[in-house]
Amino acid sequence: MTDRAELRALTSVRGLAAWLVVFYHIRGSIAGLWPPVVHALSYGYLAVDFFFLLSGFVIWLAWGTRLREGGLATTTEFLRRRIARIWPLHGVVLTGTALMALALAATGRSNPEQYPFAELPLHYLLIQNWGLAYLAWNDPAWSISCELFAYLLFAAVIGIVDLRRLTSVALFGIAAGLLLALHAVFRMRGLVHLGDAIPQMGLIRCTLLFGCGTILAALWVRWRGRRSASAIAAIAACVAATALTLTTIGWVPETLGIPTGFAALLLLLALTAGTRRNPLEGRAIHYLGDVSFATYLVHYPLWTAFKLAFVRDADAVPPLAIALYVGMVMIASVMLYHGVERPAQRAINGWRWRQPLAT
Repeated sequence: MTDRAELRALTSVRGLAAWLVVFYHIRGSIAGLWPPVVHALSYGYLAVDFFFLLSGFVIWLAWGTRLREGGLATTTEFLRRRIARIWPLHGVVLTGTALMALALAATGRSNPEQYPFAELPLHYLLIQNWGLAYLAWNDPAWSISCELFAYLLFAAVIGIVDLRRLTSVALFGIAAGLLLALHAVFRMRGLVHLGDAIPQMGLIRCTLLFGCGTILAALWVRWRGRRSASAIAAIAACVAATALTLTTIGWVPETLGIPTGFAALLLLLALTAGTRRNPLEGRAIHYLGDVSFATYLVHYPLWTAFKLAFVRDADAVPPLAIALYVGMVMIASVMLYHGVERPAQRAINGWRWRQPLAT
């Protein structure tokens, strides 16, 4: 069983998480939506925390050993490939958002708080959420700004710390320490929700969860295929269910319970991925994960454009209009994935320095 086959389920989960973020942003505008559903969707922002864990997990699997054993050329290759993964699509969506902002300004409907042109260069450079700006332009892009920082930190630290040499107990302790540190930082700031103070706390939130994800990957590599894997998966399921349930009823703080529950859930999904009849292995749901990055980036500016073009009352959008918007997001995701994201990756990843001609 290959790593690629085993991780198909994780790609599928990424797609589901992206759509949770979509419905989080539009939940208050859906006319007639049952209040308990609105309340449930109000926690959709927490899907980003799962993204951070998952990102650390897959990055360590793909690059942990290569970066340790390679030199500067390998580090350069890693950073180039990560930039190829996140920047071209971000650049295209941000440019589209900027054009929309210019059109609004030209028609007297400018929104300088949402579209501050003075801060636009920071957003193009993906450094806006390094404590340099507030949420603006394409709001969800704050998380990939933090991801870029995590990539740079990962490339610097991976040569110092070899997770393969640490015992399972040590790895578990580091993962727990990172989760406790995240909770402690939020508590010291008097913050109770992971989505609070994103311009100030987003970088910490991403870095610690990304680091925890790398630890989970090292544990998965060590535990997968062993006889004890099923027992470990069962324990992870119990931890995930307990942490998420206790957080939901308010007995455990969100800043501790959600990251702990998601970490256990990620480990559970990884340990059980690739098994027969896993619903997350299907082609359709896996494709949803393939295009999830495009879904995540395009849905927010597209919602703004959709309301301007088709909606009279932004606080009570009919279900049929919501269905139209959802269809537009899906179509845009597919087009951006095949027309921008993948071609840009292939072009950038295939580019090589030209060697000087021998004399």
